[in-house]
Formats: sequence, structure tokens, C-alpha cells
Amino acid sequence: MNYRNHQSIKSWSEDDRPREKLLQKGRSVLSDAELVAILLGSGSRSKSALDLAKELLQSVENDLIHFSKLSAQDLMKFSGIGEAKAVTLIAALELGRRRKTSNPIEKLKLNSSIAVHEFIAPFLLDLQHEEFHVLYLNRASQLIQHKQLSIGGMAGTVVDAKLIFNFALELKAQGLILIHNHPSGTKAPSINDEQLTRNLVNFGKMIDLPILDHLIFTDNGYFSFADEGKLN
Repeated sequence: MNYRNHQSIKSWSEDDRPREKLLQKGRSVLSDAELVAILLGSGSRSKSALDLAKELLQSVENDLIHFSKLSAQDLMKFSGIGEAKAVTLIAALELGRRRKTSNPIEKLKLNSSIAVHEFIAPFLLDLQHEEFHVLYLNRASQLIQHKQLSIGGMAGTVVDAKLIFNFALELKAQGLILIHNHPSGTKAPSINDEQLTRNLVNFGKMIDLPILDHLIFTDNGYFSFADEGKLN
């Protein structure tokens, strides 16, 4: 008998815990049972959430289509599944079903400083502190993801260059747009702004991840490194 199967998931090594595994390695590496275990949250006195998830899936011969058709009453027949867990599973499966039938939204295209300014304005307008944001784009200059990477004070904010490019590699981005705001209203880049931009541009060139622009946002307009020819 594998004793670990009857232990709480919390007692497993981090690599074996579904939640930690998802955070560290990404959702795609998890098995169907591990994903179901995350939704369950806990098992019963005699089995872990993962054991219970495996039992559920085995009851439908690991067929997710069949699994998605189970009712709350069907799920609650299993020891360890009450109304709350049954409802959680049904809600998650329903979201997956709705996603398949929804129309894909056209990705936002950010191919000019004006478009970038219009996009970021709601996030940075009227702030009394500095923030650093990055827009991750695909080859067609369409937005893949927008990330706020740091928050600072009135005079500046610190940004981790490694974090910027790590996210870019994870997202398979083809281009990056850097943005930070100047609460003072001064559009001109500081010496530190220029040095940071040079460093990031040079590193981006080395790994074929170009910095397409660095926008300095103020409530009264913006400064674009690309428009001013300062990205070379």
C-alpha cells in the first residue's frame, strides 16, 4: 500500500502538491485529477483530495465530457463531496463550457504611442506615486498581457529587469512596451530613465526581445522614447 495516498496533500513535498505545482510549473503540466483536486480543496478522512479526484474521474472512465454531465446529486454520492464541493465543480465545468461557445475578442493592437497612451491612461491618471507597467505584445503588435511590475513613491520606482524578461519568455511575447508615470507632470526622462531604457533595450536585442517603446506618462501628456528616436 502507498501510504502517501492517505496523507493530507499539505504533508506532501511542494513539487507534488497540485496548487504549488501549478504556481511553479504552470497549469499545463497538471493532470486532470490534479486540476480537479485543486477545485475540491480537501478530501475525506480516508483519502486526499487527489485520491478523491482520481476516484471521480475513474467513475466516468476519465472522460471529461461525461464528467461535465454529472449533476450535483451524482457528485454528492461520493464520500467526501458535499453540496459546496459539488457546486464548485459544476460551476468550473460550466465556465469551461461557456468559454467554448463565446466569441473570441479581437486583441487590442498597440502600434503607436497614441494607442499606448489611450490604453494606459485609466491606470495611471491622477496617481500621486510612480508605477512601472509593461505591455507584452505578439508579432502583430497585439496585446498579450498587461502587467504592473512595481509601485514607488513620488520620486521614483524600482523595477526588476529580470522579472520583465522572465514574464516575456513565459508569455512568448515578441515585443515589449515599457511605461511609467511622472506624478510631477514632467514629461522629460530623467538620467535614470534613460540609463534604464538603454540597458533594457540592449539586453532585449541580445535575446531577440525588442523594446518597442518606453512611454513616460503624465496627466498632461506623454514622452515616447520611440517617437523621439531614443531607442537605438
